[in-house]
Amino acid sequence: MKVALFIPCYVDQLYPQVGLATVRVLEKLGVDVVYPEDQTCCGQPMANAGFASDAAPLARRFLEVFGGFEHVVCPSGSCASMVRNHYDALIPGAPGLEAVKRATYELCEFITDVLKIGRIAGRFPRKVGLHQSCHGLRELRLGSSSERLEAPYSKVASLLSSLEGIELVPLARVDECCGFGGTFAVVEEAVSCMMGRDRLADHVKAGAEIVTGTDVSCLMHMDGLARRAKAPLAFRHVAEVLAEAMP
Repeated sequence: MKVALFIPCYVDQLYPQVGLATVRVLEKLGVDVVYPEDQTCCGQPMANAGFASDAAPLARRFLEVFGGFEHVVCPSGSCASMVRNHYDALIPGAPGLEAVKRATYELCEFITDVLKIGRIAGRFPRKVGLHQSCHGLRELRLGSSSERLEAPYSKVASLLSSLEGIELVPLARVDECCGFGGTFAVVEEAVSCMMGRDRLADHVKAGAEIVTGTDVSCLMHMDGLARRAKAPLAFRHVAEVLAEAMP
């Protein structure tokens, strides 16, 4: 199977190791990965800030770059959700839009739903706290959320828990927002930091050594707060955890 790799801005500029880890995981699972070098931002920052007219050209560019691929994989729930759930409002009726929406997947979602892999062969003997980011959880439905009456599930936790030696620590609030929210962390700094510190306290109390998740933006927010508070936590994207664990 051949997939196109879409790398979000945060990964490209600040956490390139997450993109490399994503490629290693996919290739170890037998996937042929192609990286279109003319890709750009998906437009999420502008759209979230209310500048739809500035985001629309980037949405159209995304269709041009990724329109010919059967599968597009992204190591970010929020960026994958941007394409799937918000492009309709930016470029309604654009040729090829529906095909690209159907083709775009977050990494763990692609592994479980497209490759139909439920267990990952590997070893990661650490205590890990899973942060379930809002867009992936509530828009992509990567897991169940507490405000819905549904049987509990988590595609990300399911993959992680299949690793030998890993201990996913039990959190008191398994699906609470970390407070990042893109520009929200700038315009509502105090509230954002308070929410982030609440999430850190939950992970520390549960005994986590490493906090992982599907979005580096959320992990970056909590990592900054943890370093300032000298909290005993490390932060790793789920792709990094899987890549390190797999032989």
